[in-house]
Amino acid sequence: MLIKNIAALLGSNLDYSPDTCIRIRGGMIESVGPVLRPHGRERQVDGSGLLMIPGFVNAHTHIGDSIGKDITLDGSVDQKIHPVHGVKSKILRNTPPSMLSEFMANACRSMIRRGITTFVDFREGGLPGVKLLKHSLQNIPIRAVILGRVDFYQDARDVGGNVPLPDSKARDLVTLADQCDGIGVSGANENSTAVLKQYSRIPKIRAIHSSETRQSVNVSKRVTGTAETARALKLEPHFLVHMTHASRGDLEMASKKTRGIVVCPRANSALAEGVPDIGMMREAGCTLALGTDNVMINSPDMFREMDFLWKVTMGIQQKRVDPKEILKMATVNGGIILGQNVGAIAGGMMADCIFLDTHMIDLEPMHNPYASVVHRASESAIGGVMIGGKMVHGSII
Repeated sequence: MLIKNIAALLGSNLDYSPDTCIRIRGGMIESVGPVLRPHGRERQVDGSGLLMIPGFVNAHTHIGDSIGKDITLDGSVDQKIHPVHGVKSKILRNTPPSMLSEFMANACRSMIRRGITTFVDFREGGLPGVKLLKHSLQNIPIRAVILGRVDFYQDARDVGGNVPLPDSKARDLVTLADQCDGIGVSGANENSTAVLKQYSRIPKIRAIHSSETRQSVNVSKRVTGTAETARALKLEPHFLVHMTHASRGDLEMASKKTRGIVVCPRANSALAEGVPDIGMMREAGCTLALGTDNVMINSPDMFREMDFLWKVTMGIQQKRVDPKEILKMATVNGGIILGQNVGAIAGGMMADCIFLDTHMIDLEPMHNPYASVVHRASESAIGGVMIGGKMVHGSII
């Protein structure tokens, strides 16, 4: 397929081109240039009036709780989402698998309609949980990165005593890792250092929640005498999630020892835990990506996530933030953190793209494409969504 006469945000810097050509072949972007000639009977599409941007990479989700939307609006973070005794864990344990599968599939369909072409899910429930998500995705053409989790949590006594992973759970871990893209650990406070080090030997993507709440930061210091982020890094994670209450020292360690941080500002705010300081994170040298977190709390909508983060950050810090940097967090940086060729429009990248109608009332006239996408665009502006070179929603003809 050759798309001609289209405006696009190109490469790792999202450079704006008002008129370019893009060739797609075998599910990949083969070439980009101002003038590309068709090959033989190659299909040609006129992209006039459209802005092509990379598909969104939703770098942190929990879609298993899709069935529990807004079921609890009061209570503490632990009361809502603690992996052992929170409301969320009770919902997951007590809901029939077939019903969970149906609502996970619905969440994925919703993400596609909103331009999310890749999502990263911290999947609870051990191996059965991973298999259930795979089953849910059978007929849905979204790109999923599934980070499984052994159904094992330690209390403060075990963490303080550095109790290792039982042999039976170590065997479960090997089986689990073989069936998914990596591991998504609940947090350092539910795992001893010995367990975290054992998890670190998994040769796939490793990620962990860290410093999400003031309480979790304080618990780590009280139980182990060590900062929560320092303990989370024992996992040797490729990325950390949240870091809402991380210190500058924590962030500097993270910038040196991980690919980056995934922030979830709407979820943190909905849980009354504040907003991640992306200014301090960037000053520390961290690569930042965006996630929408629990569907129970948040809709999986990257447009809303970008708009919220952009404005609340400027409102709190009273400093201007370049909307291009926010858009990178939703696209390019997600691919970097995952180590995968998604999140950018360039030769050799997956052909995962969103086509926005620039003539939509909310977008026209588009003087600044980055600002337009970040705080004016919405699902209604999407003309089409492409994943792996195939249109999976809408149309560009």
